[in-house]
Amino acid sequence: MLPKSLGIILCLLGMFWGQAQDSLQVKAPKIIDPLSPAKAAFYSAVLPGLGQIHNKKYWKLPLFYGGLGAAIYSFDFNNKRYDRYRNAYKSRMAGYTNDEFFDIISEDDRLLDGQDFHKRNRDLSMVLIVGLYLLNILDANVDAHLNQYNVNDQLTFEPVMENNYFENGATVGLALKYNF
Repeated sequence: MLPKSLGIILCLLGMFWGQAQDSLQVKAPKIIDPLSPAKAAFYSAVLPGLGQIHNKKYWKLPLFYGGLGAAIYSFDFNNKRYDRYRNAYKSRMAGYTNDEFFDIISEDDRLLDGQDFHKRNRDLSMVLIVGLYLLNILDANVDAHLNQYNVNDQLTFEPVMENNYFENGATVGLALKYNF
């Protein structure tokens, strides 16, 4: 019984000792690197997602790569379908009757409609890929700027309620305080 209670006491003392050590440490002032946003944007431009790693925002990587992967898959799928419809249409215009859609689609205009549909979706997928790439660069740059934003107790924006001695009542407002 004694060793178990002694173990509990030692654990509690260890927790208090660890908290006391943390409260005694003095935090060094945060060093602001003005080139950090440019570095993050450059890293993301070279390899998408590298700027997020530079900013230590690892949780954004699966979101970005998931969206990029879906857009690339959509581009590839629609490009293959576009080629199939185009080749079938060209084959029919050359007078052949052995294309893969011969028994399914009897009118040539339907082949052109399928070709246009998949071409439009392929082009939209390419716009989405480029948009995600640019969004990746922009996100890395903005996030690096926001990492350097000063948020401490010296700068506060809070509601204030003060006594109004002229009207014998309370005045409600907002106060922006900056302490030097």
